[in-house]
Amino acid sequence: MIRIDCPFCGPRDMDEFTYIGNADVAWPPLDAPQEAWCEAVFFHDNPRGMVRELWQHTLGCRSFLIIERDTLTHEIGRVTMAHPAEVAALAPARADSPTRSETMEPAE
Repeated sequence: MIRIDCPFCGPRDMDEFTYIGNADVAWPPLDAPQEAWCEAVFFHDNPRGMVRELWQHTLGCRSFLIIERDTLTHEIGRVTMAHPAEVAALAPARADSPTRSETMEPAE
């Protein structure tokens, strides 16, 4: 089982989180031509090794996190809070999702 160390809630099972996508992908605007979306969705890179991913702690504090994960071993590296601009760019439909992280302090 993969464990993710949430900055607010501490180590939790991966089942509490929702994978949103690669944090380094530049998605086309919503009104972009169909070809641009086809390219972005179906013909993107699938890198081996450490990647930066956007996740949300949906069954916990609901924070958006940038997680560095090795795609070969599933080892979790650094976990940091996602900047609101990153969330808006990578998951515009979720950008307005309520979170408690704005009023909470990270766990020590």
